[in-house]
Amino acid sequence: MNETLFSQIQRLFERTYAQVGINLEDCLIDRTRCAQLSILAGRSARELSELARTFLRRSGDQLYVGIYYSRWLIEQLEEHDPRAGLCDRNIRSLIMFVEEINHALHAALQFKSGMRQIASEDFARNLELQAQVDTYLVLLLFVAFFRKAQRVSRTDRRWLRFHLFTRQCPEAFRDKNLRGRYLETSELAARYTDYLDSLNGMRRLNEIRCFRSLDYGAKRERILALMDSGRN
Repeated sequence: MNETLFSQIQRLFERTYAQVGINLEDCLIDRTRCAQLSILAGRSARELSELARTFLRRSGDQLYVGIYYSRWLIEQLEEHDPRAGLCDRNIRSLIMFVEEINHALHAALQFKSGMRQIASEDFARNLELQAQVDTYLVLLLFVAFFRKAQRVSRTDRRWLRFHLFTRQCPEAFRDKNLRGRYLETSELAARYTDYLDSLNGMRRLNEIRCFRSLDYGAKRERILALMDSGRN
């Protein structure tokens, strides 16, 4: 049976980091359930994208995950399958698709490791920063697959960075907390992925595995230290 794009991306993340222990595709929810969970999530959730969302809920020692994709987003990926090539018509949809899988996977891994404060701001920023870093690396793999000798050009990287980082508009959030979250994590992710671009394959793999194990504060300090060393 052919693998879905979803299962391929989950498997890629699990090979890179760790097995999550569940098929995240089983966590997909429909539009009705998404609307119900959005109401429960509170006022600030109204500003989040209606095209794709991940919901997390803790009940005792259980973590419940819901992943939502709009019909429009799925249709875009079906019509312009990124496995046949990445272009302006599918890159934004792929970014949202990958980020939600990444949110769910890392939330589950952190929960398994003992992190229970899933409602904290640091937890949310950690997931957002990790997702932007991992999504950039996934996009590089998609581009490299269709390049001779799997070489990604500077032009390719600028194009990816434009769609993943530059095109974001965190300033548009009315909620001060959301605005601060996305402004900070986008800046940190852009800086960190710039550093990752300077590493060879094995060093990059070791680096991102160590990076994933850090909490948000330590991730932030790691990136700021790299920025300081780069200026010296």
